[in-house]
Amino acid sequence: MYHKWVIEGNPLQTYASALVFSPTRSLIRVLFKEEEPKEIVIKPAIQDNWSSCLQTLEGHRDWVNSVAFSHDSTRLASASRDSTVKVWDASSGECISTLEGHSAPVNSVAFSHNSTRLASASDHNMVKVWDASSGECLSTLEGHSDCVYSVAFSHDSTRLASASGDKTVKVWDASSGECLQTLKGHSNWVRSVAFSHDSTRLASASRDKTVKVWDASSGECVLTLKGHSNWVRSVTFSHDSTRLASASRDKTVKVWDASSGECVSTLKGHSDWVWSVTFSHDSTRLASASRDKMVKVWDASSGECELTLKGHSNCVWSVAFSHDSTWLASASRDSTVKVWDASSSECVSTLEGHSGWVNSVAFSHDSTRLASTSYDRMVKIWDASSGECVLTLEGHSDCVYLVAFSHDSTRLASASRDKTVKVWDASSGECELTLKGHSDWVNSVAFSHDSTRLASTSYDRMVKVWDASSGECVLTLEGHSDCVNSVAFSHDSTRLASASGDKTVKVWDASSGECLQTLNIGKALHRISFDISNSCLQTDVGVIDIIALSSSRPVSTNPEPQSPQYQGISLSADGVWITHNSENLVWIPSEYRPSCLVVSGNIIGIGVGSGRVWICKVQRSIS
Repeated sequence: MYHKWVIEGNPLQTYASALVFSPTRSLIRVLFKEEEPKEIVIKPAIQDNWSSCLQTLEGHRDWVNSVAFSHDSTRLASASRDSTVKVWDASSGECISTLEGHSAPVNSVAFSHNSTRLASASDHNMVKVWDASSGECLSTLEGHSDCVYSVAFSHDSTRLASASGDKTVKVWDASSGECLQTLKGHSNWVRSVAFSHDSTRLASASRDKTVKVWDASSGECVLTLKGHSNWVRSVTFSHDSTRLASASRDKTVKVWDASSGECVSTLKGHSDWVWSVTFSHDSTRLASASRDKMVKVWDASSGECELTLKGHSNCVWSVAFSHDSTWLASASRDSTVKVWDASSSECVSTLEGHSGWVNSVAFSHDSTRLASTSYDRMVKIWDASSGECVLTLEGHSDCVYLVAFSHDSTRLASASRDKTVKVWDASSGECELTLKGHSDWVNSVAFSHDSTRLASTSYDRMVKVWDASSGECVLTLEGHSDCVNSVAFSHDSTRLASASGDKTVKVWDASSGECLQTLNIGKALHRISFDISNSCLQTDVGVIDIIALSSSRPVSTNPEPQSPQYQGISLSADGVWITHNSENLVWIPSEYRPSCLVVSGNIIGIGVGSGRVWICKVQRSIS
């Protein structure tokens, strides 16, 4: 089931991706060991056993904000920032329908309890009600004066509640669309709303750090629950209506007595804001979704954390149990929905060392080491064969965007959001130089091939060239109209290439600073380097042919935009495939897809948003 999507669409991947990305002790790996592609090697090794993730549903073009099961557990709905709602078959993972009609991000989705209707809430101040079978929009509910963040049906399916940035909760007749009540009392945005399962009460969670419980008939506020030290993002009733759980930006989940308002327990364990919380339908467990990219499952009575589900490569916005309590679905900023076995053991991660998003990876020029940078402000150096972390370099005061080895592999330079470049001894980890001069974040750095100079690029749209021994700035190159993402010296150290968010590459004379050529690539590149002949640029997604330049005179720019032609091993433009000569070779599962990567010959080093670093070696000749 884990590889179902790629096998159905690309059957031959049964003997490629489905094998190399399956756990080493899994039945499929054991039975088809002799069929494994010998030319593809993944390090560190894939985990021994399957994770808790059953399926990853892909199709949204932007963050997935909310997910909900139908009450017969046969369907799953997801709401996205791409302005659509998708309905999926919960067993096969097939997308049954895409509901289009919103013109702004969709923040929340909910099925009616008879599973016949679906409601969605949007940034454009409205709620839409859909026929859950045909996908037809039945009504559009207007009345809020700000974004609608949450929507919920009453359990008798007769009413619908919506929570808004206008600080109110509205209760609507689910059939006619008439607004029955407007509940006022919160002093800031209302982010979440939920009916009790006996439909007598309504709870709302707000940016004012409180949860309010309302009488669903009269609209009277009967309880105000205080205790969170930051915004409350989500609220839910247990299915026996005796308890209430709330999730907050204070990194905790609180469980409350729904009658008295007493806080029964505070669940701590997430390392970042908690976005969503839900009870299992037997009320024995509680699941929470967090900006720390994890889902946690808790014992609702004891407050003990039973499971930590890892696999998303970005924030997890929403979580929901299937109504038979056997599955758990999560929605993430990585644009995917994951379906998990709600009772299986914790998902085992591979090579986690960074505590934040991995921004950049680079091989040493002797290919024995791999360096990675992260939002955790650190640089890590790994043994490229074993995957062992051998050094951790600390000193930057903000996240580190990129790292580069000198060509003799003795030094390492790092570029940071703290607006500086640091030069390190690659053996001892000692900081030798701190280069200051950029007026904005520094996002790229490169040594000349004779190791005498260093170039850096910045959000200030400039390229700076430094003396690598003294740290003196010798050139400032101006001309790009957007931030400069990457820089590289030619192998004879006479030229310099820079790639920018303006979708161009500029080639400069490294001595005079004159711009020799501007190439219209048509996309923003984030990593470039010259090949040995200076006729190709090696980029973060592979090798791109360019016009060879004479070192003595500039070559005219072709005025027509050129589509890049890739040579050898590379990554597809959508980041889903490892390719060879622009042909798909190995499909990459979502939790292994890169936030950054580097190609060195037939080896790809990949950093993932979850903090994982992995290496793929393709052992076939590269033309």
